[in-house]
Amino acid sequence: MSAKPPFTDADLNAWVDGRLDADGRAAVDAWLTAHPERARELEDWRKINDRLRTAYEARLHEAVPTHLKTSLPRRRHSLQVAAIVGWLALGGLIGAAGGYRYGSREAPAPAQPSATRSAAAPMDLARRAAIAHAVYSPEQRHPVEVGADQEAHLVAWLSKRLGTPLRVPQLDAQGYHLVGGRLLATDAGPGAQFMYEDVTGERLTLYVSARQAADTGTGFRFAEEQGIAVFYWVDRGFAYALSGKATREVLLPTAEAVYRQLAP
Repeated sequence: MSAKPPFTDADLNAWVDGRLDADGRAAVDAWLTAHPERARELEDWRKINDRLRTAYEARLHEAVPTHLKTSLPRRRHSLQVAAIVGWLALGGLIGAAGGYRYGSREAPAPAQPSATRSAAAPMDLARRAAIAHAVYSPEQRHPVEVGADQEAHLVAWLSKRLGTPLRVPQLDAQGYHLVGGRLLATDAGPGAQFMYEDVTGERLTLYVSARQAADTGTGFRFAEEQGIAVFYWVDRGFAYALSGKATREVLLPTAEAVYRQLAP
């Protein structure tokens, strides 16, 4: 179990962003020296920041779309400025204009995850899963927080953090062995990522997030961006997304195997 720091989350985020004063940074540095597990966790935060900055920072310097400049009357200039600022924020934070342009379509579903379907696919789920895959799958020294040799501990820990029992699909028949997993931050709170690897070193990641009660279900869907394929669905209080650098046709059988094992 990670030690609870004598600092707020805001302090730790400020440390990651380099916004603490000298005394504050020295205090956090001293505490992290005594807690290397948390130091590695914060270093992961820093890597995520660096990769997101590399991916999206250039978008902030692009011209604002004409339709946003002209859609409001001139006399409401302050609201127009607010709309432009909002567009920039969305473009930077969720990648709506930052290169994550997903093409979504129905994939052949192995079964119906739920009798009720929500009308809109949660594209942000696919986007978050793809980003998490891009961030962690290339890691060689620290791809996961807890390895497969401690699978029972991994499942118990993540189940406790998500507040419900989790199951880890077994994909040996598909040629993938479990590497381990880690805790993630999601839009709905704590989430999990399980990582798998085949004999060639190719990796798949399974993203799991608890959803709101109103999320009754979403059909088996497919999205892709820059070589990262994602099959995703929402069912019975959970959102799932399987990601990998593979074609839709190659990933589909493994995604179906994951779905079948997780279906009640």
